[in-house]
Amino acid sequence: MATEVKEVPEQPVERSTEERVVDSARDFWGKNNKVITYALAGLVVIVGGYFAYSKFYKAPAEAKAAEAIWKAESYFKVDSFKLALEGDGQNGGFLRAIKNNSGTKAGNLAQFYAGACYMQLGDFNNAIKYLKDFSTNQVELEIRAAGLLGDAYSELGKKEDAISYYKKAGNLFDKDDLNSPEYLFRAAMLNQELGKNKEAIELLHQIKDKYPSSQRAFEVDKYLGKLGDLN
Repeated sequence: MATEVKEVPEQPVERSTEERVVDSARDFWGKNNKVITYALAGLVVIVGGYFAYSKFYKAPAEAKAAEAIWKAESYFKVDSFKLALEGDGQNGGFLRAIKNNSGTKAGNLAQFYAGACYMQLGDFNNAIKYLKDFSTNQVELEIRAAGLLGDAYSELGKKEDAISYYKKAGNLFDKDDLNSPEYLFRAAMLNQELGKNKEAIELLHQIKDKYPSSQRAFEVDKYLGKLGDLN
């Protein structure tokens, strides 16, 4: 009698983690390859467009704007503020640079210069207009712009606004022991004029504590004494 041979069911081969990952990736690609292809193509277009914009439009525009203000800057340095603003007939001034070079670094810097020129010419409303339109990530220029805004508002008798900008200028950069104590001092004096002696005393103590070697620090005790603070 023949012995019956039983078939042993074939055992499934266990797949490795790497194989499962590869199969999963293939399945994902098969389902999403069109979407991924379009997304990558779009990214290439965006990146390429950005570099093309930077190289062929923005860079030349920045160079043109810088060229547009160089003569005005030279007038500004010798205190010829009207020529710096309006130009000399052959070279445009800061106002033309602002109009023709919007969106450039030099056009933005022209806003600061225009505000500073108007301050020197006694046109405080226009000074405020242009200084408010100026923006920068250079803390030294930001301090100067805020301080000039404080000066402009002070000249217009808008003391609360002036105090706000003086305090901003005085607190932007703690390591500036020249401009910071000066603007804090101006804020203190305006507070004193408004009868806000407590605020004035706090600002004077801030100068004394943070900038003990500054010129203003040597004057603080005199003003504190006048305000009744003898500490």
